[in-house]
Amino acid sequence: MDIATLLGIVSAFGLVVIAILIGGGLSLFINAPSLMIVVGATLGATMINYPLKEVLGAISVVKNVFFAMGLSVEEIIKQFVGFGSKARREGILALEADVKDIDDAFLKKGLQLSVDGLEPQSIQAIMDTEIEFLRERHQLGAEIFSTMGTFAPAMGMIGTLIGLVQMLQSMDDPSTIGPAMAVALLTTFYGSMIANLICMPISGKLRTRSKEETLVKDMITAGVISLTKGENPRILEQKMLSFIPPKLRKSTFE
Repeated sequence: MDIATLLGIVSAFGLVVIAILIGGGLSLFINAPSLMIVVGATLGATMINYPLKEVLGAISVVKNVFFAMGLSVEEIIKQFVGFGSKARREGILALEADVKDIDDAFLKKGLQLSVDGLEPQSIQAIMDTEIEFLRERHQLGAEIFSTMGTFAPAMGMIGTLIGLVQMLQSMDDPSTIGPAMAVALLTTFYGSMIANLICMPISGKLRTRSKEETLVKDMITAGVISLTKGENPRILEQKMLSFIPPKLRKSTFE
């Protein structure tokens, strides 16, 4: 679980709920028609803008917001230094036994290509293509949530107009003014909450996750190419360390 995401959710929603409770009751801010207008219209507009398959796919990647990557850069570098040392002693074919024990699909694929004897240029082209399409898929997911964050306040304004129309048409009956006004104000509230506390932050975190994952895959590619060329493990390590900030670089040979 990503601590930053968890703390952000608790602080953002927690403080809003506390402020509502201090000023009155939570039930005052629960209105089914307002939720129907904002949530339903936002999802509907998003599905008009994107194919249903893409919208469902974007919703399914929300889990990436809460969970960090499985492999850290330190683990990857240490693993490749071990591969490089073994390949220098026993040859690249000796790594075939290690391929079966690798869980990461991208790393497993790259190492298998190297063991199979492909030229470094061919391996580079294959892995770069996969990284590029991964980046595009992630970008689409973030874009969909950003679009939802744009639509939600607009749908809130539509709900506000609906509430105002209902209120103006029933000015002769004071008992109907309150509910109509509640719809008018709460739809704007819901739209702002959904956009600024859910959709836009999710979009931003997905973009960050995409950059992190792309960096790791670029490191793996560099490591695989270095293994294929039979380079010294120290050179391999330095190439991979160049992807991370200087203050985080720690050599395995120290």
